Amino acid sequence: MDLSVKLLGLDFDNPLGPAAGPLVEGLENMQFFNKNSCGYNVAKTISVEGAIVPKPCIAGTSNTIYNCELWSELHSDVWINEILPTIHKEKKKPLVISAGYKEEDFRYLIPKLDPFADMFEISTHYVSEDLLPGIVKSIRENTNKPVFMKLSPHIDDFLGFVKTVIDAGATGIVAINSLGPSAAIDLKNRSVLLAEEVWISGPSIKPVALHRVYKIREAFPDIPIIGVGGIGKAEDILEFILAGADLVQMLSSALIRGRDLYDKIITKLPTALEEYGFSSIEEIRKIRKETIFKPKEKIENNPPSFNDNCTLCMICVKICPAGALEKIDDKIVVDKEKCIRCGLCQSRCPVDAIYGVLT
Repeated sequence: MDLSVKLLGLDFDNPLGPAAGPLVEGLENMQFFNKNSCGYNVAKTISVEGAIVPKPCIAGTSNTIYNCELWSELHSDVWINEILPTIHKEKKKPLVISAGYKEEDFRYLIPKLDPFADMFEISTHYVSEDLLPGIVKSIRENTNKPVFMKLSPHIDDFLGFVKTVIDAGATGIVAINSLGPSAAIDLKNRSVLLAEEVWISGPSIKPVALHRVYKIREAFPDIPIIGVGGIGKAEDILEFILAGADLVQMLSSALIRGRDLYDKIITKLPTALEEYGFSSIEEIRKIRKETIFKPKEKIENNPPSFNDNCTLCMICVKICPAGALEKIDDKIVVDKEKCIRCGLCQSRCPVDAIYGVLT
């Protein structure tokens, strides 16, 4: 099964890389991702001065990471003079360098980072939108490498953001950054968790990330997109690629479950491709226009029908918001007058016994 991706003249063994964050801070972490099975490597966001981060700064649940982290805590000199030269000598895969945040920072940083980067990822988390054109131009004046601008989910006019940065000279988009600001309450200690404002990431934000990727691809069919936000298993990668991404990144699920998750997901990716009838990652990228982005046809809204898979588990009966389903003589019967054709029963059936509502 072919997992490779060709993008912007670069060859990726597979579409998965780490996202900028604590797992790619410093030399040892960068070397780990240089050697593991990820298709590319990413450096934590580098700014001129290292960030001063309050500690503790990360907490997690089974599906969410809360953090009050900033950019890399290491001074840019450490990256430029020590970490990146070492990684460049040992490099086994494309390297994406994340950088931020001010126009003057980029004028200083980009020429120094350019010899080591295959692509740039520019964080805009703390940037006013009116400054974006100047930032992109200051970067573009100092590199010919691909420049991806990272979208923060709190930007309401995200399609306007994409148009602004692409018109200014950016190559593509990374979508999305952490969601927030938000808050988390620690009931045991009767306090806020970590800080009054935290950012959330992980599987809980996946629907938001997929929406942004899908809508950006719909509006900008030809720009490269890196999808990030909520990936935790092989099927998530396929969903992001089908929604419009060309590459994907993961961080929070590995913070929740351990960094060996990258290798586990990539190992399972061929099986997931086969299960859903794909022969390669490139095939998914090619068929998007004929599948998920095909013009929608008006369909007749039907009540649910049942096939022989039904085990009478009664989930559909219990959850029907209209009370339109009931068990009569060892089968599920639909009251078509009550049924509101919402599709909840079909989506929740554990054995795919219901059809006809959702397409």
